[in-house]
Parts: sequence; C-alpha cells; structure tokens
Amino acid sequence: MFTLLPLKNGLDNVAGFFCQGVCAGFKPNGNNDVAFIRSNEPCDVSAVFTSNVFQAAPIKHFLRYPKGFQTNFILMNAKNANAMTGEKGIEDIDTLFGKLKEKFPTLHNPIMSSTGVIGYRLNVEKLSSAFDLFDFNAKDSHATASAIMTTDSFKKELCFKVILEDGSFFHIAAICKGAGMINPAMATMLCFILTDAAISKADMDALLLPAIQASFNAVSVDGDTSTNDTVLLLSSKESGVYDKEAFNEALRLLTKELSLMLVRDGEGATKVVAFEVSGAKSVEEAERAAKALSNSLLVKTALFGEDPNWGRIASTIGASGITCNEESLVIHYDDVLIYSCEQRSLDAETEKKAAAVMKKESFRIHCALGVGEHAFTAYGCDLGHRYVEINADYRT
Repeated sequence: MFTLLPLKNGLDNVAGFFCQGVCAGFKPNGNNDVAFIRSNEPCDVSAVFTSNVFQAAPIKHFLRYPKGFQTNFILMNAKNANAMTGEKGIEDIDTLFGKLKEKFPTLHNPIMSSTGVIGYRLNVEKLSSAFDLFDFNAKDSHATASAIMTTDSFKKELCFKVILEDGSFFHIAAICKGAGMINPAMATMLCFILTDAAISKADMDALLLPAIQASFNAVSVDGDTSTNDTVLLLSSKESGVYDKEAFNEALRLLTKELSLMLVRDGEGATKVVAFEVSGAKSVEEAERAAKALSNSLLVKTALFGEDPNWGRIASTIGASGITCNEESLVIHYDDVLIYSCEQRSLDAETEKKAAAVMKKESFRIHCALGVGEHAFTAYGCDLGHRYVEINADYRT
C-alpha cells in the first residue's frame, strides 16, 4: 500500500535538485526565457525524444553522449528551437556549455533543451548573459516552469509525495510546456521529471516509455509533431527510498495529469475530450482509431461548434484502416446514445441531449466497435478561431 500526496511548488520538493528561470530578453514581454535544472551529484537520466526525422540540435547533442551517461545540469531556453541549424547548431551548444563551465566549474555532461521558432541559430552571447543571473542554489519551480512557456497560457507543474506503508517516502515532480504542435507521436512538448527515489537506471528506462504511451503519446491538439519534443527523467536517489509499484503509479498519474494540461491549454481550446475506442480487434487498431479521432480537423471543428454530428466520428473511424462494421458500431457522447444500427437518425430529444453534453468543458466520446475485446483512449480538444490567430502570427 502507498499514498500519493499532491504538493505545491513542483520541482522544489525533490531532494538533490535546484532550478531557476531568468529573463535574458528573448521574450518581448520581459518574462523568463532561460532556465536551468541542476543536481548535487551527476545522476541517471532516461529520455524519450520526438519521432520527427528532423530532430533539433539539442537532441542530436544529447545523442552524442555515451549510452548510460550521467548529468548534473539541464539548460533550457524559449523563443528559439535551434532546429534545422545543422552542425553549427550543435557547435553553438558546445560554445554555450564552455561559457557555462566558467560559472559552474563542476558541470558534467550538460543537456540542452530548446523551444521556439525553427530555422535560426542561437544568439549565444545573449543567451549566455543569463548565466550571470543564475543562482545555482535556487529552488524556484514556478520561475523555471514559466521560462519554458511559448504559446502556453499557464505554467504546468506537478509534484507527488509518495508515502509507503512503513512511513518512508520519496518525491516525483515535473514541469512541462506545450499548447500547439501537439500530436501523439511521442511526447510533442518539453517535460522534465525529477525524483529523489532510489530507482535504478534499468527501472527508469523500463517505466518511462509505457507511461508516455498512455499519456503524452495519447494526446493531440493539432496533429503536428515538433522537432524538439523531449521527456527527461532524472533521479538524485537522495531519499534512499524506492518501491517499483508505487513509483510506476506515481509516474503514470503525473504524466497523465500533465498531458491533460497540454490538451486543456491547446491554443484557443475550450474543451477536453476523451476518445474511447473499445471492442477493437487489437490494441493497435483501437489506438489507431482513437488517435485518428483526436487528430481529425473535422471532428475538432464539430466539437468547437458543439455540433453532435456523429457522421464525422463514424467517417473518421472508417477511414483509419481498422477492422470495423457499421452494423456493430455504437457511439455515445457521455451516456447519450447517438448512433447504433437501430438508431441511425438523431431525433430532436437525442440531439438536444447530445448538444448539452458538448457544451461541457470535458466529456467523452465512446465508440464501441463490436469486433473484438481491445480498447484505447486518446485525448484531444476542439479547434477554433483562436488557434488560427495564434499560429498565423507565431514568429512575431
């Protein structure tokens, strides 16, 4: 038995780590735009990156380290993705870390993580000016979380104190960013997870990917996959406490809650929708159908317009290439039956009930295929005018 106790102040609760966000002048509104996370000692790190072929320079830099390396520093910046910048983009990271080592001599295998506009090299001098502002002993999760925001409307951070049956405990916490370019093709955002659990590197690697598959890899805002998507898990092990079952549950809940924050913050989004597909021939087919629904522009715009048009749901499932049959398909909006082979047309009363469901900030669309025993749930949001406005002006 174990208890998961939510705590305020995110990363600040995790023993052995320090963090801070500062303003180097990249954001025109004067908000924080450069941040760091550091550990007392070099620590194990597990990572999952974007499936986009054009991986950004920070990811390429990470992948040049030997397998199983340890680190004690993550440097983060907003406004510039350092993507599609070739070998020079990687060299710029090395130059930055050379300058950083003058301020922080114990730097060990540092990691860079960037978010922002694609196609421009980093302003190394301006970015390195932030190093003079760093307090390497700071604990400021709020400032760190705000520094990595781009089009996010709110910062995203979460922490659990995991209390075991004997009273011993450890912490797991995370910050993440993301509101646009969110598609279930790995993580599609930046997420930094810290723990003081005495977890092995093998367990970190084994537990991280399944947690992502059911959370970050199951959400969609707009169907686009970024070049910089990164999830990092670091452990200081300073609590001396670990329980695999408890850690796994905490990690899964942490990533699930954060992924839903991304959907809730989808650029201009007004609704969070769970697309539940059950009765599929295989888990893979259930996942394919659920993700097709969460990505469909026609479905998203119907959600925005609060139009209970089940035809868009059925059409998307049929186009996804899975095994399905219109005679066995059943669709519910929450508990409102909206389609079955016996009920193909919406009467006035059903349409009224379905429209009422769609006015809620969150609801579920359940599609029972009736051809098997497997299920998968993906999460998405609506798509409206504000999304177009934000992304039409993104570079400015």
